[in-house]
Amino acid sequence: MATTPSKDTSTNKKTQEGFVYLPLIAGWLVPGAGHFLLRKWIRGTLLAASIICMFALGMAMRGKLYSSAQDVLDMLGLVGDLGNGLMFFVCKFFGIGAHHVRMTTADYGTKFMVVAGLLNVIAAVDAHNLRTGRKS
Repeated sequence: MATTPSKDTSTNKKTQEGFVYLPLIAGWLVPGAGHFLLRKWIRGTLLAASIICMFALGMAMRGKLYSSAQDVLDMLGLVGDLGNGLMFFVCKFFGIGAHHVRMTTADYGTKFMVVAGLLNVIAAVDAHNLRTGRKS
């Protein structure tokens, strides 16, 4: 008599226990934190280092932090900057970040900061997918 293999329900229960959005929120607020919560140390370190370095390089180039959405491009830039989580809010609180782009390198710096925010959002969603079991 042959038996059929049963599904491993322990992995399904593990992915449904606790607050599944914690890695998503933590990963958005602090780059790499979502992966650190899931004990993905190497992936979290690589993501944190790349996102923080891109943001810091953008700030060093005197890039602009978007604060209002007056037209479509400003709105997209604001969404990208908000993706940086706490780094964006801390810089806004202390008034760090250019208000106007005055040189070519500042324009590149602005793009660095926006791309860092978008990469951070992708990393946070990746941490959420790892937590829910959609990705291994």
